[in-house]
Amino acid sequence: MADYVQVSTATETRDQAAKLAESVVRSRLAAGAQIVGPVTSVFWHNGEFGTGEEYRLLLTTTAARYPELEAHLLEHHPWQNPEVCAVPIVAGAAACLEWIEKYTAAD
Repeated sequence: MADYVQVSTATETRDQAAKLAESVVRSRLAAGAQIVGPVTSVFWHNGEFGTGEEYRLLLTTTAARYPELEAHLLEHHPWQNPEVCAVPIVAGAAACLEWIEKYTAAD
């Protein structure tokens, strides 16, 4: 896994996304969060086809902090089985990567 990752999940409401974003950033599990939406999602869920509006939450963290971030999201997410995915950040401005490192450092 790359040294830095962007993690995504989604919630039903902007308020749910904001609460998750605040909890992970305050816990230093992510350096920052962006809430995008509403977005239209098309998906399979419990064997049924569906569509709906969601709010996409994008979180920036280090690969080392990812396991704790994933556990936190799964514990605090309003959905029983939320999508939580990480993609590697393969390049970034040095100052940005330093910011991620600084604000996700464990206590």
